[in-house]
Amino acid sequence: MVERVKVAVVGVGNNVSALVQGIALYRASGSVTGIRRPVLEGLGVGDVDFVAAFATSPEKIGRDLSEVIFLPPNNYPRITGELPLSGVTVRRGITDTADATEVDRVAGELAGAEVVLYAAPSGRPETAHAYAEAALRAGAAFINTTADPVARDPQLLDRYARAGLPLLGDDLTSQFGTSAVHHALLRLLEERGLSLTSSYQVNLGGTEDFRNLVENGDTKMRSKLNALASESEAPGRVQVAPLGYLPHLKSHKVAHINIEAQAWGETTVSLDVKLTVHDPSGAAGVNIDLVRMAANALRQRRGGYLDEAAPLLKSPPGTAV
Repeated sequence: MVERVKVAVVGVGNNVSALVQGIALYRASGSVTGIRRPVLEGLGVGDVDFVAAFATSPEKIGRDLSEVIFLPPNNYPRITGELPLSGVTVRRGITDTADATEVDRVAGELAGAEVVLYAAPSGRPETAHAYAEAALRAGAAFINTTADPVARDPQLLDRYARAGLPLLGDDLTSQFGTSAVHHALLRLLEERGLSLTSSYQVNLGGTEDFRNLVENGDTKMRSKLNALASESEAPGRVQVAPLGYLPHLKSHKVAHINIEAQAWGETTVSLDVKLTVHDPSGAAGVNIDLVRMAANALRQRRGGYLDEAAPLLKSPPGTAV
């Protein structure tokens, strides 16, 4: 019998809602629609149990995880029927990163978790590091889904490697998001022998994460450029516009990609693409693989960064901070 992965989540926003609901849906239906790897090294999509959750919003603390994922400002749609109570009470997260006792407290409350999925808002590097430290003390693998540099911290990565604990990050390349599509188009351009003149992408969304990133967008901008840098023939030819927050879009993300190039005889080629997706679904479709990769590596005592995770991340170790 497969031993299910025990996961703790930090942040109970739209991305966690999509992941929790999706696992329940697939477990109940047996569907494989929208799943890249139905089974990954013996672990199925439904072989994941949530054992702890942390948040800082007073209205979320003390309530069951299955209730909290539907509380405003979360706006990811309900994709399942009524979810039974999970038995996981959302605990108070770290609010004072300077208080060492907070890290010890969270480390104690992570007891039993194999994987810690950090899905709090980007732009809070001290908080991300505090949770990574707590996971390290608890003997759990850590996945940083945000653009804040955690796995790109050489000292922290070395400590995880020496402890035999996986540390994955930073930032997700969504299952089918702007970076993945833009990257593929730029690669196709190069493979077919065209010369890139210029390219840009514009991203609009209505989740709280988008609102936060509009206000704290520096690390996200760097991360998006990391995801595209290898395909740019010269610095500055690929541009990423600042993110736009439009509340009426709710959990949808609308992206626009433009590519200008030259073909045979220096003739011009122009391409415009519009992509509309549920942004949290894109995160969940990647997180389900990262969680299973981290759990398998943990059980095999393979610590540090996992090369197989690279296609799922925008800014893995070695990319710019």
